[in-house]
Amino acid sequence: MKKVLTAEEMCEVDRLTTEKYGISSILLMENAAHAAARIITGKLGGSVEGKSCLILCGRGNNGGDGAALARILEAQGGICSVFMFGKVANARDDARTNFEILASMTANPDENRQPRLESRIVFSEIDRQSILQFWERTKTDNFDAIVDGIFGTGLNRKVEGEYAWLLSKLSDWNRYEIESEENPRHLRKRLFVSLDLPSGLYADGSEQLGSTFQADTTVTFTAPKLANVLPPASNFNGELHIANIGSPQELIDNSPSRTFLSESSDARVWLSQTEFSPDSYKNKRGNVLLIVGSRAYSGAAVLAGNGAIQSGAGLVTIATPLSAFNSISERVLPEVIVHGVAESGKGSIGLDAIEKLKTLGEKADVIGIGSGLGLEEKATRQLVREIVTTRKTPIVIDADGLNALAPFDLEGSEDLPLILTPHEGEFLRLMGTEDKDALRDRVGAVRDFAQKHKVILVLKGERTLIAEPHGKVVINPTGNSGLGKAGNGDNLTGIITGFIAQGVKASVGIFESVIAAVYVAGFSADIAERKFGKRVMLASDVRDCLGEAFKEIGGSDEKF
Repeated sequence: MKKVLTAEEMCEVDRLTTEKYGISSILLMENAAHAAARIITGKLGGSVEGKSCLILCGRGNNGGDGAALARILEAQGGICSVFMFGKVANARDDARTNFEILASMTANPDENRQPRLESRIVFSEIDRQSILQFWERTKTDNFDAIVDGIFGTGLNRKVEGEYAWLLSKLSDWNRYEIESEENPRHLRKRLFVSLDLPSGLYADGSEQLGSTFQADTTVTFTAPKLANVLPPASNFNGELHIANIGSPQELIDNSPSRTFLSESSDARVWLSQTEFSPDSYKNKRGNVLLIVGSRAYSGAAVLAGNGAIQSGAGLVTIATPLSAFNSISERVLPEVIVHGVAESGKGSIGLDAIEKLKTLGEKADVIGIGSGLGLEEKATRQLVREIVTTRKTPIVIDADGLNALAPFDLEGSEDLPLILTPHEGEFLRLMGTEDKDALRDRVGAVRDFAQKHKVILVLKGERTLIAEPHGKVVINPTGNSGLGKAGNGDNLTGIITGFIAQGVKASVGIFESVIAAVYVAGFSADIAERKFGKRVMLASDVRDCLGEAFKEIGGSDEKF
């Protein structure tokens, strides 16, 4: 996992890098520029020779990064037009140094000196009142890349006036240009790049404040910031690259942030920890009990059961109402065991099933409850509470299981964790409110709830959040909007319970298993999107892509 830092925490890391380790701030700026240059070069086909770049710079360090970047690209054969919004004389510290170097490279040679080689850099200072004229001169130029180094992480308010107008124009700029007059049908895509953070965003927030630069690629330095990774702000970043520019990892680890971004390495480590040994067999791979389904919602039980067994769990048992038994057993994978239990008059599991459920649960390493359960009967709600409050294993609670316990007044524990997996509507009900403003700060809301109730909370949605009782919140970067269809929540419940069962047998922490499960499920959805497209992909497609996800992420036992 990578820590997500606030702008203030990032400044402190930079300060300590210089004061404690003697790594100068101008070297950090140079390293940042080299990192951006490598990524831009890769995006432009492996070479910038003869490629044209428009680099837009503010007066601060973000602009200084852009000035240093221009030198590096020019040394590699690039043609750079650099526009600084402001005066070099008003820039400070390292940014001013880089602007002065750039100005000296592009100035006319002194008459008493030998003329220097022609520079491929054009450098201009633009005052605020001249932005309209700048745009009119520039908008027809056929650049290969446009680099945004205007504001960066220092912005803490909405951009207004001419700058807001310019950011709006840049975002609307046609990203496709005609390659040549000889071949007018050949279009190429301009590359839009932001340094550290798209201009117009507040580093420590997830909301769009106003006009914002729309990047295809953002190169952020040292550690991601909240606006890099949490939507809707993160949608302006495009593809995010996190570049190490020389700050020691110790400083990042010691920062007070409790917000993290999960990575493929988290899932890879989990796969290694739970790999199949030569003596693996079903009882060593984890036992899952799913209390799911009803007469009206048998498909939810099928999806959860199939997700659990295909995640790698050794044994998966579904407990469902008798009237749903045939519908589920005929469609679920044959490796999944199905038990019919007593039901209410409307086809949901009834209170009379409690003893059989407890008996089935005695051999389980984890229980999942809620998918397709139905809540038409008071007895079903009572059953959910009885199962949860008398649990002897970790329990994953989803869908109707959550609604049966809303507003939430229970408490988890270290020994018997509760894992709640709501979408935003269910989470509001758990909180006992209908006010959507309660989720304006999603990270803060899940952190507070998990700490208050001592639970692991998985808040589903665009960028799923995972919180634990001690205040850590992990942002999951995988998945796509194709998951916004019926059944994907049930599928995720199965995958999470399957991962927890395997983790229990391998002595892996529950929280780590949940992080890996959410990452892998989202990664499977990304594979499904590539194969089928968002419009066509189904929850069952996501589950069927688990094998490819395991292979691509790379577990030591995943040999195909």
